[in-house]
Amino acid sequence: MEKYGLIGYPLEHSFSISYFNQKFTDENINAVYENFEIPTIDLLPEVLDSNPDLRGFNVTIPYKQKVIPFLDSISPEARAIGAVNVVKVERDGTRIILKGYNSDVIGFTKSIEPMLDNSHTKALILGTGGASRAIDYGLKSLGLETVFVSRYQRPGTIQYENITPDVIKEYNVIVNCTPCGMYPHSDECPDLPYEAMDQHTILYDLIYNPDTTLFMQKGAEHGASTKNGLEMLLLQAFASWEFWNKDN
Repeated sequence: MEKYGLIGYPLEHSFSISYFNQKFTDENINAVYENFEIPTIDLLPEVLDSNPDLRGFNVTIPYKQKVIPFLDSISPEARAIGAVNVVKVERDGTRIILKGYNSDVIGFTKSIEPMLDNSHTKALILGTGGASRAIDYGLKSLGLETVFVSRYQRPGTIQYENITPDVIKEYNVIVNCTPCGMYPHSDECPDLPYEAMDQHTILYDLIYNPDTTLFMQKGAEHGASTKNGLEMLLLQAFASWEFWNKDN
């Protein structure tokens, strides 16, 4: 039986394990998906050695960047983003070959693209973590200019206190890549001038629990279009399966 899995720490709320095992059952695929909760990425070789049927795995926080030195190859997209969340495992005798990809950008661009029109040319990316890099790459590939928003003074960012109503009008696509508003802190939202939003504003939240975050709710009250991260997660999972089963 083939095996796939997820590497990260901690893995209390894993979407992938339930999604893939349901997929394997529904499609009569002789495979299983397991969580590999490892407290350090240095334990990756041990996971590979003790699971000879492992054909691929997803990577989540905090290892999307730390896994890169272990890889034999990395896709141009993942290299540009600086993060890997899908690894294909190939075995040549006793040699293990690891190929890295990024499916976050595929999931995000396919999910947000139908929402965009000619009025959407500039975007704010809330947060500067690993996920925000894929979002930045995806938005730029769709032709949008981007600016990162941070709570702290960092090169190449603006701070929340500097986001005026005029900025909201100009940067009318806003993607939340922070955990702000995630359950159980559903009563929180990024500090923005929501009253400046209108029907041209798009609010995209990578969070999918709750279904409608306060960030989305406050924007929708002023006419903004909103979407959570569940579709991106599903599309990202589809792409993972394709990477694991591609011929090269």
